[in-house]
Amino acid sequence: MTTTGEKYRLPPPGDPSDNTFPELAPRDDMQNPIHLYDPGHPPALRRHLGSPETTIVLGEIPLGWRHNQGTGLLKPDLLIAFNIDRGGVIAQEGYSIEERGKPPDFVLEVASKTTGRNDYTSKREGYANYGVPEYWRFDPSGGRYYPEGLAGDRLVDGVYIPMTVEEVTHARNWGYSEVLGLHLCWEYGHLRWYDPAARRYLRTHDQEAEDRIAAEAQRDVAEARVQELEAQLRRLQNP
Repeated sequence: MTTTGEKYRLPPPGDPSDNTFPELAPRDDMQNPIHLYDPGHPPALRRHLGSPETTIVLGEIPLGWRHNQGTGLLKPDLLIAFNIDRGGVIAQEGYSIEERGKPPDFVLEVASKTTGRNDYTSKREGYANYGVPEYWRFDPSGGRYYPEGLAGDRLVDGVYIPMTVEEVTHARNWGYSEVLGLHLCWEYGHLRWYDPAARRYLRTHDQEAEDRIAAEAQRDVAEARVQELEAQLRRLQNP
């Protein structure tokens, strides 16, 4: 490992009486609301992954060995962890690797003009040193801020090895996450998740709302048709 990554390697001494993480500065762009939160990816992933008491799907929370590590903390745009104390993470307002007993299983960063280079250089090294099994990067611009629109790394013997991302069709690139059992999809600048077992995409907020509206419209049509048939039957019975 390089000297830059040494600050992430071992937990520094800390004061166990202070059990919360420091408040880190918010992002200064709209990438996460546009590409993660507005479409509703975190709740869609939570529903799909299940086990709400022991699985977390959260964004922009500090990740590190201890809260007083200062600059050693990282703040992934999306963090997923299985078999952990979800309530402890929320109460602590951060993910402490030694207190959870393991690193998160999956992290993802969304590219922006201000964070792009760090995401595939220093943050990539930092997540490797923290032992995160999978690290993914999504660039909605298709390669303006990252070398590529979609990239994923798998940790092998402490080193990240790039995973295969295939161009399915024009402007549609897919890579498979073994941790999640899902395909991550870069599609015309949008992030999507495909479940190969169910052969369908995870539904976003807007898609679920459209489904409900369509179902309600079909129900209204069916109810109107029933009322019409009942009226016809009454006329026939009482000429």
